This record gives sequence, structure tokens and C-alpha cells, in this order.
Amino acid sequence: MNQKLESQNLYPLLFTPIYKAIMWGGDMLKSHLHREMPETDIPIGESWEIVDREDEVSVVENGALKGKTIRYLLENYGANIMGDKFQGGKFPLLVKIIDAGKRLSLQVHPDETSSKLISGAEPKTEMWYIIAAKPDANIIAGLDYRCTKRSFIEDYATTVVEECLQISKSIPGDGYFIKAGTVHAIGAGNLLLEIQQNSDTTYRISDWGRLGVDGKPRQLHVEESMKCINFTDRTSPKVCGVSGTTNHNRKFPVVKYCPFFNVDDLRLTTTWTGNTNGKSFHLLTAINRPFKIVNESTSTTVEIGRNCLIPAAFGDYKIEVESGVETTVIRTKI
Repeated sequence: MNQKLESQNLYPLLFTPIYKAIMWGGDMLKSHLHREMPETDIPIGESWEIVDREDEVSVVENGALKGKTIRYLLENYGANIMGDKFQGGKFPLLVKIIDAGKRLSLQVHPDETSSKLISGAEPKTEMWYIIAAKPDANIIAGLDYRCTKRSFIEDYATTVVEECLQISKSIPGDGYFIKAGTVHAIGAGNLLLEIQQNSDTTYRISDWGRLGVDGKPRQLHVEESMKCINFTDRTSPKVCGVSGTTNHNRKFPVVKYCPFFNVDDLRLTTTWTGNTNGKSFHLLTAINRPFKIVNESTSTTVEIGRNCLIPAAFGDYKIEVESGVETTVIRTKI
């Protein structure tokens, strides 16, 4: 195929969200992001914004490629979507909005090494960016420095386990880099952006003694979890958010040294100029206000809470925001 000709057909891509009804789901996708939500008996806990898996695949909702799947895009446009290092395969990230009405289970994900020890496991490193949080919301991420492996194993099934964990008050704008092997849980009242490896492997250590929607305890994965937990890492996964405001554009790294994705927090008060340079797509997320992505031939509006994928071959573009009003944009690339 003529890759140069193909690239001329590409533009900033929006995808139709895929909603997941989960027992711990919340109400902030509707109340904070003003989305029209499907009617379900079980609350919506996750919006899968971009996904390329066997059981779910994202579909383009705008422009000439409307109705095409992200898998179709990668099979037909390849490096023009992904960047010059693309060697084929699925889209490497799974992008979600998490709406936690109740606290999620205490869990861990495997890394490359532990995945080899567990049948069917896929490595999963992720990051969270807090979009909004209710006053009493918190985040559990990492083991406390005073916690020993023995004490964690003895207490994981009890309320005492909270003494083994790093617990932080949820503050919008804060990020968390959850490396595979990190014990974690999202507290009730959090609305956050999640960028992760394309994996759906999660091992529950504890579900806080609650029952599932069927009235029975949900399955735990203690044996698998113990193979995954990095008991030697006591660093804090928290990345403190930006403080203060100014009348000029600013860029702050959230995840910088990660082989799977890099994430920046852009605080914009005027037009921002970007360029994909053919090296990687740029994924732009509207956190607090809508913005437009424009070049000489196209203009795409990204509403609050939505994600837009700019193909690697797109080149120069501008992010236009309301002048003088700080707009937060999260930029992800690989």
C-alpha cells in the first residue's frame, strides 16, 4: 500500500465509549462529565475509551473513518497511526475513565516476570490521573515502609491490612504511576483517567469482605497475587499535581521514564503547537474544559472527559483553548 497516500486520509480520531456496569460503579461520569449514560440495574464503573482486545474493540465515531475499528486502522494504516517503530499487532494501550462509587478491591497486576509464572496472565503497568474527587475520597497505592512481607500476608484478609498500605487523600490533578507489582485500590468517590498496558489481568487480594451482585463473595486470587507483589518496593507511586495558575502555557511530566507510555499534564491558557513527527500518536484527554485540535484542513472538538487520538503521520497541529482560562489537557504517547 502507498503509506504516503494513506496518511493524507488521517485526522484526529474520536472513539465511541464502551461502558461497563460494575457493582462499585458511581455517578460522576454523568454528574461531572455530563455524559448520557445507558440505563442499567448495576451502576457504570468504567468507560473504555480506547481498547483493542478480542472481546472489545473501539469504533471510530467521527469523520470519514466513522464505523471503522481501531484494529482496522492498525491493519490498514499501520505506522501512520502508531509511529515509525510499529511492527504490527494490537493497539498497545487500554484507556479508561474509572467512576468509583464504592471502593474497589485491593489488587495487584503482574509484570513480565510474574506473568510467565501464571497461565494466561498479561503484564499490566498503569497510571491514574484524578479528574475529580468527592471530599472524603482517597487512593491506596503501595506498601507502607513499616509493613513487612510477613505482616501483609498475615493481615491481608482483615481490616488491619490498611496499616500496611500507603493511603492518600484524593486531589484532582494528582497522578499515580502504578507499576506492575504494586498493591493498590481506588477509593470511593474518585473519577480518574487510567492509561495502562493492553491487559485485563487483575488479581484481587481482598474485596473488603463484601458480597457481589449475586450475594456471594467475589473470587479472590491470593496465590497469584503473592507471585506478583513487589514486596521490596516502598516508593510512593504518587505524582503531586500542578499548583497555582499563570497566564502562560505550562507542561509538566506525569510519567516520564516508562517503556510503555509517557504522560504530560498540559496547562494551557492560549494556543499550543504540537507535532507528532511520525514517531508516535498523541492521545489528548480533555480534563476540565473542551478544546479544539486544528491544522490547515481540519478542526476537531474534544469535549470534557473525552479522548482524541492524533495519528503519528498527522504532523503539525494546534490545540486551541479559551483564551486566558486555564485548560488541562493530558497528553499520552509511546
